[in-house]
Amino acid sequence: MELPRSIPKVCEVELVRGAAAGAAAAPDLLLEVAHGATTAAHFDGLRAELRGDYDGSLRDFFFVNTDVGAPELAAAIARAVVAADPRRSALIVRCLVPRTFVDCNRRVDDDTIARAAKAGEMTPGLQPWVQLAADRALLLERYRAYRDAVTAAFAAVCGHGGTALCVHSYAPRSVDVAVDADVGKNLRLAYAPDRVGSWPLRAPVDLITHDPDGRALAAPRLTQLVQAELAAAGFEVAQNGAYSLHPVTLAHGFAVRYPARTLCFEVRRDLLVPEFVPFVELHTDAKKIAAAAAPFARALLADLG
Repeated sequence: MELPRSIPKVCEVELVRGAAAGAAAAPDLLLEVAHGATTAAHFDGLRAELRGDYDGSLRDFFFVNTDVGAPELAAAIARAVVAADPRRSALIVRCLVPRTFVDCNRRVDDDTIARAAKAGEMTPGLQPWVQLAADRALLLERYRAYRDAVTAAFAAVCGHGGTALCVHSYAPRSVDVAVDADVGKNLRLAYAPDRVGSWPLRAPVDLITHDPDGRALAAPRLTQLVQAELAAAGFEVAQNGAYSLHPVTLAHGFAVRYPARTLCFEVRRDLLVPEFVPFVELHTDAKKIAAAAAPFARALLADLG
């Protein structure tokens, strides 16, 4: 068994191993953060490498569409599990590729066409503003590198009887605008003070357990344990409230490949940061991260036995 390694500008991989964990044992837990590029430096660094003419408002789209707090939450869950049971180990894979250009939780092929998405549709894998061949080649190269790394991570953990969590965060409200050339302008209009309150408020935690046809794909016992622990901690929990586990996502493919070994979820971002403010870089609140991580860690420990 070979674990994936960190790849510059693609992903960070960390193994959190308990003091009593076997040196050669497969990790018990995988925490994947597919939208882990959450800082301005992530966006600005990739933007500087691309040759195309990209509208400045894409930075606004990045800040409201990336999973702020998810990397810190994943790390907190991993460390809490290992601290409570030093026999355990956890593998964390954080994507560093901003989904503003290519989404590393989508099925993207070499012949995938960059396209827009209507309001309410899944955001595309390759964004419509990526038109230059050189930019497309760079983005697909990094996408493939991430896909290969995370595929190896799932094989190393779930393929040896472990469990994977796909850790995401979402904006507090379901703000649906088309993902097209006007996305930045339309997001600014949608988040205007006199309009933002009209969008539906999302559940604090959403467990994404079923595909669009209603077929259950998540680990059933772990789902029940997580739901119970979150409720006991005072978190309202939905199942598939905002999203289902769509076949266009890599998470869906891993859930099918490793039945009852995965759980994908979203945590509302205002529960992970001091205050949710759109269009700016946000930083996490350590106490909020710890509070959100604790129920997941308790559920995982109970499931691991």
